[in-house]
Amino acid sequence: MKRWLSLTAAVLLLDVSLTFENVWPTPAIRWHGRVSIELAIVVLVMALASRWLRPPSRRIVGVIAAVWTALVLGHYAEVTAPALYGRDINLYWDLRFIPDVVAMMTRVARWWLIVVSAAAVVVALALLYASARWAIRRIADAMSARRERQALLVASLAAIMLFAGERITGRASLPIVFAPPVTATYAAQARFVAQALVGSTSLPASPPMDSDLSRVKDADVFLVFIEAYGAVSFDRPLIADRLAASRVRLEQSIQESGRDVVSAYVTSPTFGGSSWLAHISLMSGIEVHDPNTNAQLMTARRDTLPRAFARRGFRTVALMPGLRQAWPEGVFYGFDEIYGADRLAYHGPEFGWFAIPDQFALFRLDELEVWRSLRPPLFVFFPTISTHFPFLPTPPYQTNWSRMPDLRPYDGPSIVRAYARQPDWMNFAPGYVEAIAYDLATIGGYLERHTGEDFVMIVLGDHQPAAVVSGEGAPWDVPVHVIANREAVLDRFRMDGFRDGITPARPTLGPMHALLPVMLDAFGDRPR
Repeated sequence: MKRWLSLTAAVLLLDVSLTFENVWPTPAIRWHGRVSIELAIVVLVMALASRWLRPPSRRIVGVIAAVWTALVLGHYAEVTAPALYGRDINLYWDLRFIPDVVAMMTRVARWWLIVVSAAAVVVALALLYASARWAIRRIADAMSARRERQALLVASLAAIMLFAGERITGRASLPIVFAPPVTATYAAQARFVAQALVGSTSLPASPPMDSDLSRVKDADVFLVFIEAYGAVSFDRPLIADRLAASRVRLEQSIQESGRDVVSAYVTSPTFGGSSWLAHISLMSGIEVHDPNTNAQLMTARRDTLPRAFARRGFRTVALMPGLRQAWPEGVFYGFDEIYGADRLAYHGPEFGWFAIPDQFALFRLDELEVWRSLRPPLFVFFPTISTHFPFLPTPPYQTNWSRMPDLRPYDGPSIVRAYARQPDWMNFAPGYVEAIAYDLATIGGYLERHTGEDFVMIVLGDHQPAAVVSGEGAPWDVPVHVIANREAVLDRFRMDGFRDGITPARPTLGPMHALLPVMLDAFGDRPR
């Protein structure tokens, strides 16, 4: 009886390890009684090999256990990534960013949490391998006992036949539900690698960027991408209600600074990350969903929004506080000037992965570009960073902007409160609210700082926050706000579906890259 119980436990353990499901939206897992076709095949092969050859040796058992561990890890990534990240995993591209993710975690998490987490990962992997090895060893031992081998052979054959019948007919003949094969996941990842290496054969044509920009002549134009500013900030009551006061204050700042605002939704080409795909989609007018297309596009000679502004006499500037390395996109876009983290020269207290508060970046933009005398009008591209995951700690908003270049730009109590708010790794929504509220306050403060000045500001999200904040099945929509004192510009946006106020309404205008011609039409006329 003990042998049959241990054999049953071994089979059940291996089956659960490849058929568990995610407990959305957490890293936790659960099992619903599904059957693994990989397990049935492995058991059948072991039974036939033992019948005709000999039972697997200890070395072969170790190899099988190692392969099994890899399958379990792949399955965990497959079922967990959509819940945490909001999209399916692509190992070819995602593995490249693991060093960046590790660097982010080491900067924002406490040292003891890093040590405990690393130790937990090592222990979990060791236990996973040991458990798989024990289970496979027990099944291998069963191959030496005729009755146990026959039972495993019959059960595996039956499972394989039922699986084949289910795939052929499209429905299950018995109340047995098979989990999707994990090997299919790795096959899909192999296809991703092949596609990335071969590359797509063509890219769509660039839209015409021949607007004369007459309606923004002599005005500064700002394109501000707020990191992770998604439709969830309006759609999810838990978040929208907590941001209501911040939006009211922003609308007041817009009105008091002599401007109006119109808003709409567009659909981002990415979700939960990869902000640069949204940036290049809008500024090139070509929809870019994946890094491979992004890389191919940057090798092509294409027109871009910054180049269109440069042709009309604008000075084009990229304000990049998160930039600490080479940026090949800058050459593709054709900016006149790029201000990365080093050139901004921030020496105050650091916040989050990128250290520099968005308010300081805008302050330095004024010093470096906006307040220069005898200058041409500016086109400014500014992807913010203070709302980047994991959102906390968030900088305090400093109402006295002149203090931003100080070594201690914040009062003692405010900085203590800010640093006391560390990420809650089980509930990111409160931190997300705080971070978005900070950027809305920063935008409002900047508008008041430039009351009466002539500029057009487009503020939009690059993508929704990760699924742990956005919720299950959230759309890929992001808000777009156009803030200006030029009614002719705002009227053109209204004609294309924007509504007055800070709150956008659906339906969405379309994909993000389709916003480019809308902007160019609003900014000026095209040749007949």
